Amino acid sequence: MFLQTFFEPKLDLERLRAMLDTCGPWARANAVRTLTVPQMKALFEGCEAEGLTLDAMVPTGEALVEVIHHGKNSLPVFSHFQKRLCRPDGDDHPDQLWGYNHNGALQMAVTGPGYFVATLTDKSEVLIDYAKVPPRKPASWPAIMGPTARAGSLVWAGMTDVLRRVSEHVTIGAAYKHGKPMGQYFALCREDPKV
Repeated sequence: MFLQTFFEPKLDLERLRAMLDTCGPWARANAVRTLTVPQMKALFEGCEAEGLTLDAMVPTGEALVEVIHHGKNSLPVFSHFQKRLCRPDGDDHPDQLWGYNHNGALQMAVTGPGYFVATLTDKSEVLIDYAKVPPRKPASWPAIMGPTARAGSLVWAGMTDVLRRVSEHVTIGAAYKHGKPMGQYFALCREDPKV
């Protein structure tokens, strides 16, 4: 899918959203994988007031049921990954999602899985905070580790992500280190959960 037509001469968010909402899951995921760094930056800036909810990230109401978001980031290597999220069990964390970054086996062995807690901000953005680690997880997920385990301190320590809504299944994010923008972006495409 040739996305440049949605970005020239400037971002046409309504046309892009209509295409993403009406194409099938494979085409939508493929579109996310083809985004360039300038396109991700333009999307992040263009989606500032779009409003995102935790329900959009994890539409199922079932606790500890995994929802996979296929991602592409703006890094020159390790650019394909997944964010896997779930709703907490119990009543003690009603305004959170729990998750981790699923990468290749080698990368996860070196940096750890990058566990996080996601919450909604007052700007209707989703904040992913790697300093907060979920107390529990789905059985299939790797062992819970904090952001400084293994070589994770080089990646996860002091890091947060901000997510904004692009379409029903697609979000755009930016990475921050100690509250400062890193100039790194990523796009996610939610796979409909199998419950």
